[in-house]
Amino acid sequence: MAESVYTSNTANLQKYLQLPQKGSVIAEYVWIDASGGTRSKCKTLKKVPESVKELAEWNFDGSSTGQAPGDNSDVYLRPVAMYPDPFRLGDNILVLCETWMSDGKPNAYNFRHDAAVLMEKNLSEEFWFGLEQEYTLLDAHGWPYGWPKNGFPAPQGPYYCGNGTGKVFCRDIVEAHYKACLYAGLEISGTNAEVMPAQWEYQIGPCDGIDLGDHMWMSRFLLHRVAEEFGVKVTFAPKPIPGDWNGAGLHSNVSTKATRAEGGMKHIEAAMEKLAKRHKEHMKVYGEGNEARMTGAHETASYDKFTWGIANRGASVRVNRACAEEGKGYFEDRRPASNADPYQITGMIVETLCGKIDGHDVYAKTVDSGAVQQEMVIEVTKP
Repeated sequence: MAESVYTSNTANLQKYLQLPQKGSVIAEYVWIDASGGTRSKCKTLKKVPESVKELAEWNFDGSSTGQAPGDNSDVYLRPVAMYPDPFRLGDNILVLCETWMSDGKPNAYNFRHDAAVLMEKNLSEEFWFGLEQEYTLLDAHGWPYGWPKNGFPAPQGPYYCGNGTGKVFCRDIVEAHYKACLYAGLEISGTNAEVMPAQWEYQIGPCDGIDLGDHMWMSRFLLHRVAEEFGVKVTFAPKPIPGDWNGAGLHSNVSTKATRAEGGMKHIEAAMEKLAKRHKEHMKVYGEGNEARMTGAHETASYDKFTWGIANRGASVRVNRACAEEGKGYFEDRRPASNADPYQITGMIVETLCGKIDGHDVYAKTVDSGAVQQEMVIEVTKP
């Protein structure tokens, strides 16, 4: 790949990464900011932590990340998960954190807390999640990598799961990210080139409950860090290029103990009825700019109408044909955009299927049904 002014000089860095740390451990604390991106900063530990419970709370300037006002800017980082660091190797770790305020309440952008409460209350349902993260790689000028500077490549067709020059771009980044995720112990289950050139997908899961969101957020952090070394930008925009090009989604696969058991299809059908009734609320937390993606074309459903069907990639929710034939399994919610928060997706699904906690809607702070101006048309189509 050609270098850009943004490319890190990782070759020179290698000799420094090999220097001994004299027993110290570097812990990189990672959190989610107000814009749905990741931030991080590092601290030195004097011994290797055996569990995340040994890691101390920390803080950062929330006024610089859009998470707090300047006159009360301290936001606290509470470690919730740790992973081996694929960049520094050795005993060094990456630490995923929740964000909290000085009054003891979760930060307004701490969506993990709400999801964790729902997951804990519904442990007996044994939710499994698997999310398919699509993304697009851009050059230093913000244009899809490998596309002509003042034009477009040939129409879609040869790029999906493609091989060969001119069909795929930036495979080196994809391979590096895959290996980094495996080294970190993330449940990455695969990767492939997508329909639009310079667009890729990887899958996280299956994971139990809150673990899915944790693994997905850390995988996003790793993707940005890997691309940083190649001077390439990552965008999770759901429709990065207008026109006859596929958008990017975060298809969410869901199952419970009941849907996986014999006769599970009746539980899947019951779930469809519940999802249909809260379509509007789901769409409010399923990603920014999702209207441009969900037009009913390019393997998407209409933004304002709920549908489901067997093996139908143009429906809001798809049930795999093999699952329908077996009468049990999982369903795929195809509505979430690629930039959606995995905690909000999984939390909202659990809340819709299992009910609110003590009658309280934990997503009240993120869902404003009155903000949607157009009337939603809810429609369920059975196969």
